[in-house]
Amino acid sequence: MTNKTFNWRPSAVALAVSVCLASTAMAQSSDGSLFGRAKGGASVSITAVDTGVTRQVKAEADGSFNFAKLPPGRYKVTSGGVTREVSVAIGSGTEVVLEDTARIEIVGSRIRSSIDVTSVESNSVFTQDQIRALPVARSVDAVALLAPGTVKGDNFGDDLTLPSFGGASIAENGYYINGLDVTNIRNFLSYAELPFDAISQQQVKTGGYGAEYGRSLGGVVSLVTKKGTNEWKGGGAFYYEPRSMRRAGRDVYDQEVLDGRAGKPYTFNSADTFDSKVGTVYAGGPLIKDKLFVFGLLEMVDESRDVYNQSGSYLRRNSQPNGLIKLDWQLSPNHLFEFTGITAKKKRTVYDYENALDGSEDYAKYHTTYGGKSTEAGGGNVMIGKYTGYLTDDLTVSALVGRVTDKRLKTTGYRTQAENCPVVLDLNLSEIGCWIGPFPGLGSPDPAAPDNQDKRKSFRFDLEYTLGKHTIKAGIDNQTFDSSEAGGSTFSGGHYYRYFTVGANGQINGVGGFTPGTQYVRDRILQSTSGVYQVKNSAIYLEDSWKVTKNLMLYGGLRWESFDNKNGDGVSFVKADNLLAPRTGFTWDVNGDASLKVFSTLGRYYIPVASNTNIRATRGELFVTNFYNFTGRDPITQGPLGLGAAIGAPQVSSDGSLPNPGSVADTKLKPMNQDELVLGIQKAVSKDLVIGGKVTYRKINDGMDDYCDHTSVANWITANVDAAYSDNLATCMLMNPGRDLNIKVDLAGDGTLVPVTIPASALGLAKYSRVYKALELTVEKPFDGKWGLQGSYTLSSSKGTAEGYVQSNLNQDDAGLTQDFDFGSFTDGANGYLPNDRRHVFKLFGNVQLTEEFRLGFNATVASGRPLSCIGFVPPTVPDYAGANAYNSASAYYCIKDTATGSELVRRGSVGRTPWLHTLDMQVAYTPTWAQKKLTLQVDVFNIFNAQKATELNEVRDYSRAESNSTTAPYRV
Repeated sequence: MTNKTFNWRPSAVALAVSVCLASTAMAQSSDGSLFGRAKGGASVSITAVDTGVTRQVKAEADGSFNFAKLPPGRYKVTSGGVTREVSVAIGSGTEVVLEDTARIEIVGSRIRSSIDVTSVESNSVFTQDQIRALPVARSVDAVALLAPGTVKGDNFGDDLTLPSFGGASIAENGYYINGLDVTNIRNFLSYAELPFDAISQQQVKTGGYGAEYGRSLGGVVSLVTKKGTNEWKGGGAFYYEPRSMRRAGRDVYDQEVLDGRAGKPYTFNSADTFDSKVGTVYAGGPLIKDKLFVFGLLEMVDESRDVYNQSGSYLRRNSQPNGLIKLDWQLSPNHLFEFTGITAKKKRTVYDYENALDGSEDYAKYHTTYGGKSTEAGGGNVMIGKYTGYLTDDLTVSALVGRVTDKRLKTTGYRTQAENCPVVLDLNLSEIGCWIGPFPGLGSPDPAAPDNQDKRKSFRFDLEYTLGKHTIKAGIDNQTFDSSEAGGSTFSGGHYYRYFTVGANGQINGVGGFTPGTQYVRDRILQSTSGVYQVKNSAIYLEDSWKVTKNLMLYGGLRWESFDNKNGDGVSFVKADNLLAPRTGFTWDVNGDASLKVFSTLGRYYIPVASNTNIRATRGELFVTNFYNFTGRDPITQGPLGLGAAIGAPQVSSDGSLPNPGSVADTKLKPMNQDELVLGIQKAVSKDLVIGGKVTYRKINDGMDDYCDHTSVANWITANVDAAYSDNLATCMLMNPGRDLNIKVDLAGDGTLVPVTIPASALGLAKYSRVYKALELTVEKPFDGKWGLQGSYTLSSSKGTAEGYVQSNLNQDDAGLTQDFDFGSFTDGANGYLPNDRRHVFKLFGNVQLTEEFRLGFNATVASGRPLSCIGFVPPTVPDYAGANAYNSASAYYCIKDTATGSELVRRGSVGRTPWLHTLDMQVAYTPTWAQKKLTLQVDVFNIFNAQKATELNEVRDYSRAESNSTTAPYRV
């Protein structure tokens, strides 16, 4: 079936109807804060509007006061007979001045500080009400892309398109729900999901975040869910995306002539359709007024997608319901207990259709002959328990425990029918037997192994203490992540059979005496072990926000990260303790009234080693080849029958044992880390208009990837350490490219490992590098009941030898195990502009209240294209050339750019860019007064001008190795 490598965004229309039996349930915890000024020594009280909980503190002698770790939501703040109603946002401080209202922003009946002068972080907060008032997809990632400094990354299949933050790869972000880290660190390309309507607020941290956060180099997306209040409320919503109102995608035709595909679709999109219906119902209220609250939401889905390819098509349907339940127990004003439960199951039914084998139905735009039905099932759940204690006016503590389970999609039914059919090649190398077909057998999983799944257990404890002018935070943050991976055979049916005829010498596998011309069979078995692979990440942090003067706050933080990655036997192969990640910064309230803020941060950030690395690098593999006589062939599988004894000695490439942990990773490996510098300014030019500017500089200090040129390493050991050494190294070794390789080697072949250091100069690798530079300009005018908008312009560059934890040029998603540094020659020409380098990005979104009942929303993005590379084969002339079999695919920046000169080195990102992208999404909402404004009818139109431009291209230029060595081969587009 044709690979769909070009990506387009056709126009689509989404219809939404929501109905509320009362007002929408409001925000829930992670943390926000209130601060401000009152009369010196006065009592200041706050009351949560939705729950009735009241707390009091005494203002300092200078009138300053602070309420820490508040659940986001609405509060009434009272002191000296003055009352303000304010809104607290996740991860943000809200200023309340009870003496002067000059710097107060009006938001409906609420007020909040327009500039947070207590935080050095770069973040944006979007409430559910704000999100609903914008034409933005119902997706956490789509909302994150509203923030300045974020761009959409490449598509990695199955509609997986994640945001890139600040030049980092899409696999370097952190995701949180109600304070729990829910990032899936198997490869960092997924996270625990929840029904979108259950989100109350979404915070997007794009840089400068404090020491309490870690394990990400890009950004942090933090979600808080809705909760029950003192009033019973309920409602529902219905969202419909009809296929009839979605414009068809574009087909792109192949220009390759060598394989006879010229003029045929390279990517076939025009017939694909998508239809979605989503309904939600929710209810919440007090089980015990002022004490115990509940909120529940159920999401029901009916989605169908038709996809058409060259030789067949399929219909995929999803109707799996999911939901959330939230309990809040306010034991007393000073003690809050919370529980969050989320079910995020996945179950899809796939109906496959097969086109005629004679080619008469190739690229049919309708479903042809029905093949069969398959089921794809997976997903999991999230459980979070949290306690917050306001022990004194100055001391607040919180403790959180959480569990996330995620079963990887498992396919059963028609698509797995070839699992028991061995791979069979006939004498002429033709594929025969039942393993071939529209879904050829791709392997046979270990039947005794558990399902592939990931489990996370987390615990964290945080405290915040106010000591005079110092606000001190400290905590521990521990998590255990277990990835179960079923092994089994690489070949379906457990075997790869190939038939041969005995040659004139009468020998089979070195054994003579056989009749020339008779047939025999070769049997290859390639199996991997099953196992549970564990990652333990732990951290402690300490930070201080010091109010040096009334207007100046200095921030200092230290975070100690520890990572421990284990093989299937529970033995560590990468272990790094107490990696110091310092953070520092300042915020200057220039005028003392939150009207002008200057801020800066400087910090170091680490990211863990993915559990996929544990699996790929440390599992055992059995690779055995035997030769047999046989008496017949199975009529269905075409596999051999009546096998005799094996002829000659088995050829054993690997015996199935787990590699020694000391031999698969650099013993002094430095986990991937990055330094970041941010300098910014925010200015309130009026009561309700804020502009800002920020510069960001990010630089990778140590990258991490695998190096697979064990032959060069072995040759160096033979020449410099032990002349009698025979290569028994692991196929690939995890290391820091650009540094010396410290590895343990079995020099004598007796199982005793000896530490050896191979200098970086002997490896031929470029240093792992990535540098991001950006200038951001922002404008914000909060919605005031009439209109509001936010906008940004980002000028940036991202350049280096590695994109990060993914390789978008080749759509490779092995975090920390890309092909980039497998051989030194792969890094030739690699230092260039990276796939997430979009030089210019303009964003503008907002809404206008046209009348009392009609609202208009818009979301516009204009972005320059991403750089393109020329990917080909390593030529035999490079110093580390290891033979054609070592490079069985185009993987290097050597390629045919000009047919007159043949293969040449073409620097990464230097062969043009994709087109500029221009998208405009619009929304019209009708909230009738006759329904007491508890009913909203809404239409969202995405990509209203139907702009269809390539967002990524296939960057492999050379058709084959033979072509790459020819000066007459055609130039591939």
